[in-house]
Amino acid sequence: MNNEQLQEQIVQLNEKMDLVLEGMNRQKAQSVAVEDLIADLSIIAKDAYNSTIDELDAHNVEIDSEELAQIGIRLVKNIPNFHNALQLFESINDLARDAGPIVNEMIIDFYQKLNEFEKKGYFEFMEQVGHLIDNVVTHFSKDDVKLLADNIVTILETIKSLTQPEMLTSINNAVKIYGSMEMENIPEYSVWRLMREMNKPEMKRSIGFVVTFLNNLSKQNK
Repeated sequence: MNNEQLQEQIVQLNEKMDLVLEGMNRQKAQSVAVEDLIADLSIIAKDAYNSTIDELDAHNVEIDSEELAQIGIRLVKNIPNFHNALQLFESINDLARDAGPIVNEMIIDFYQKLNEFEKKGYFEFMEQVGHLIDNVVTHFSKDDVKLLADNIVTILETIKSLTQPEMLTSINNAVKIYGSMEMENIPEYSVWRLMREMNKPEMKRSIGFVVTFLNNLSKQNK
């Protein structure tokens, strides 16, 4: 090994030593900083402890060391529960963050639908329905409502029969004919004129309809 190689190795060794010394100095500085921090925290903790003791004495508060130890033990035992609670809180927070846009969209759609209902008059209609129900409640007694409940099936069956197409057509025709009649100008019929009218085919069919209807009604009521 010549002098140049030896000199180069010495230089490299010095550089490595410098790095080691620099690391040691940095570690020493960190250790000193940690020691200073611990010392400061110790002073703060001591002051806080003394202040707490003074406050407790001023308020006549006594601390049972055994109870305090039990609380500490319970806290340590429940660390997994605290961890699970924090995980649950994080999951809820993530869910709320992900569901936020969806909820906002649902709220916007809800208000748009309310605006649509208002324009169509749904709310005014419901208000009038409320007045209708109020009038029904104030007009009918409890016994009337009970009677209605007892006969609701018969009433619904009657309404069902009345809503048949042929029945609605007949009722509509009867209403139209009644509305077209001039009640103040109804002609008077004598007995002989009535007998002549009854001999007409359409009157005979009408009489036959009435008689058949009454017969069937009588049979139904038996």
